[in-house]
Amino acid sequence: MTSPAVDPAPAAHQAVSTPRTAVPAAPARRRITGAVWAALGIVYVVWGSTYLGIRIVVETMPPFLSAGTRFVTAGLLLVGIIAWRQGPAALKVTRRQLGSAVLVGLLLILGGNGLVVLAETSVPSGLAALLISVVPAWVVILKATTGLRPNAGGLAGVLLGLAGLAVLTLPGLSGDVKATGVVLVVVATFLWSLGSFSSARLPMPANPFTASAYEMIAGGLGGLTVGLVRGEQHGLDLGDVSTRSWAALAYLIVFGSLIAFTAYAWLLQAAPLSLVATYAYVNPVVAVALGALVLNEALSWPIVLGGAIVVGGVCLIVSTERRG
Repeated sequence: MTSPAVDPAPAAHQAVSTPRTAVPAAPARRRITGAVWAALGIVYVVWGSTYLGIRIVVETMPPFLSAGTRFVTAGLLLVGIIAWRQGPAALKVTRRQLGSAVLVGLLLILGGNGLVVLAETSVPSGLAALLISVVPAWVVILKATTGLRPNAGGLAGVLLGLAGLAVLTLPGLSGDVKATGVVLVVVATFLWSLGSFSSARLPMPANPFTASAYEMIAGGLGGLTVGLVRGEQHGLDLGDVSTRSWAALAYLIVFGSLIAFTAYAWLLQAAPLSLVATYAYVNPVVAVALGALVLNEALSWPIVLGGAIVVGGVCLIVSTERRG
């Protein structure tokens, strides 16, 4: 799961390439290029599959320790890649930039992703992904705090997404899944949105990949710490971890973190946030399909109907951004 407001200053979650000035009255919209759509495609498909990966990991691994291991490993690998391809100088940041990256990493990875991992111990992967549809709603709310009002198309898309979210909460209300799991996912989406929103307004490292590496390491260390505090290490026997859980963890490290998270980091710098946030509508389609095919997760009418509604929301937001 690492987004700032729709049209304001550059949503440079990982890298802020413009000066930190007051939000202009009529901010310029960034062009949506082919590279942006390619990165979106990666985030759409790969992140959609990570919900299945997470569900398989937590079958035999503790949530926070596995999530922490995932991101620390991915972050260290990315540090090595940056040093190899761009030189050690690319990893240099100021104390303020490092502090900002740590804060954003804790919000995105420990809060956003960590709570989703915990929730998936009791919530089906497809439903968890569908609940993430609330992200664009948080984005609009956070955007409004800066005095920037959403346009009609974006607002309509978010309202449609929220209507779908209301339908998706029915399994939790009916007792089909644990309501606490549903609440955890919704809280996670707020923390994820807050971290992404804040990253555009903090002095982040100029290199988006460097920022991504530090965020993953900080968030991963936070996850490991929470896991240890929760006592997840007690009774943990690595010999009892299934082969498919190890394979899923490896997939999450390489594809979910190194590739997709970094693509997301770049998107927050290169594309309007409202467009980037549409991954929250598209990922569920992938997640629900994989959950049903691989884990035989039930496709109840609230999931099917709610999913159809939130996917309709993404069409409104995407079309609005393209016209902009």
